[in-house]
Amino acid sequence: MKILIIGDVVGNPGREAVRALVPTLRRRHKLDLVIANCENAAGGVGVTPKTAEELLRSGCDFLTSGQHVWRHKEILPYLDEKSDRLIRPANYPHGVAGVGAGVVEAPDGTLVGVVNLLGRVFLDNVDCPFRVGLKEIERLQKKTSIIVVDVHAEATSEKIAMGWYLDGKVSAVVGTHTHIQTADE
Repeated sequence: MKILIIGDVVGNPGREAVRALVPTLRRRHKLDLVIANCENAAGGVGVTPKTAEELLRSGCDFLTSGQHVWRHKEILPYLDEKSDRLIRPANYPHGVAGVGAGVVEAPDGTLVGVVNLLGRVFLDNVDCPFRVGLKEIERLQKKTSIIVVDVHAEATSEKIAMGWYLDGKVSAVVGTHTHIQTADE
């Protein structure tokens, strides 16, 4: 299975890049799924129903987010209505809009689980991403063996620690948020 994962899509230039490049990349690389982090898609911070729909129409199959997902209040009902295509970090408290994990179906019928977690170093005070992430993964493993985790975190060390922690339990752990590549070396 070939999955393209796009880090933070930022503002109109990011959405334009997705619109221009994703269809070509899908064909050229015979991609099965495209997952994008959309938390900065609306004017560089937050996401709106309009910007989320634009990304989905542009070829993204599933959207993850981060702490800026709440910036535009009109996203709140959309998070509940479209939780099958847009998720928020799973380690926010129960009762907030949306869900933190979901399953997307590839064109061949293969199910892929996606978990979105928010790091805690230099970010919001949220539930432990390690404990919450493992719980979500165990729930998704009942549906599929292919699971992708988006760790939306500030610190590279936290993303790497999550990768080690989930080694052998998921298919991929990717890091988003810092808007630079995670290549400290």
